[in-house]
Amino acid sequence: MKNHNSRLVYSDEIGPNCPRCHKALKNCSCQAIKTIGDGQVRVERQTKGRKGKGVSLISGVPLPEKELKELAKELKQKCGCGGTVKNGVIEIQTDQRDLLIEELQKKGYQAKKAGG
Repeated sequence: MKNHNSRLVYSDEIGPNCPRCHKALKNCSCQAIKTIGDGQVRVERQTKGRKGKGVSLISGVPLPEKELKELAKELKQKCGCGGTVKNGVIEIQTDQRDLLIEELQKKGYQAKKAGG
């Protein structure tokens, strides 16, 4: 008989777990929205670890992973460049923060510049 009260305590093989259903984030059954920070959408520029090439990081967007990837795709098309989504942060390979903030505000987010 399977014990329903037991769950995996630690494993470095499956990554982070959902705080609600305690399953791996990729296999989350509760579809909880994973937000980072206080819900404020921030757009910052970063060159660290990229050999001097600047990228724009968009953090704090309150969307599930699938919808976050769709938003990233739209923003990449508007900027005409590449990018990715890593750990709930959208990385766009450009320094067009003003355009990104404008597009996010059109979609109803309160976006602001962060950093320098």
